[in-house]
Amino acid sequence: MTNAPISVLLVDDHAVVREGYRRLLELSPDVRVAGEAGDAAQAYQRFCALQPDVVVMDLALPGASGIEAMRRMLAREPDAHVLIFSVHEETLFVRRALDAGARGYVTKASAPDVLVEAVRSVARRVCYLSADVSQALALRTSFQEGPPGRQLSAREFEVLRLLVQGYTLPSIAERLGLSQKTVANHQSVIRQKFGADNGVQLAQIANRLGLHFSEFAAAPAG
Repeated sequence: MTNAPISVLLVDDHAVVREGYRRLLELSPDVRVAGEAGDAAQAYQRFCALQPDVVVMDLALPGASGIEAMRRMLAREPDAHVLIFSVHEETLFVRRALDAGARGYVTKASAPDVLVEAVRSVARRVCYLSADVSQALALRTSFQEGPPGRQLSAREFEVLRLLVQGYTLPSIAERLGLSQKTVANHQSVIRQKFGADNGVQLAQIANRLGLHFSEFAAAPAG
């Protein structure tokens, strides 16, 4: 008697890209794509309905990010197995994803068989990092102190990405389910850590540090 194939939920905002991943994964008889989602809200709904063994999640989604989608999944099912599959290879993004509960992180620059291997590992509850991510993290840990962005909490990181994109404090509060006072406090702490006096300086410093948030959310309305 053989074991059931690993059920996977694919989360990416591009249908053509999802189709490519589906074909790649289903070349392996031990992997089955149970469903797909194009944004964070749909990902959570499909996660609840399908209860997949592994969620393959992009970070850059319309509206809420993959990090927020993963937090919702983990709040419902603490043992959820989420594998981040992203174009971002900067250690800051990797650390934020792992700190938020991801079981693995693979960049889209990796060879096709790496994604399949990662899915198998995460399904076995073994953390998996692609070689480029592992190397970047190893180099980063050789320094005693990193850039200010590394010192941000997971929530401060989410607030920062929205501030840099031009969202107002009320809109950030609504998106993250926080009070405006709490968001304002986060903003104050972030500016202090970055040594920024205003939003423009904050965006400039973040850009110099290589923190590119443009793909993480849609542009603010209005």
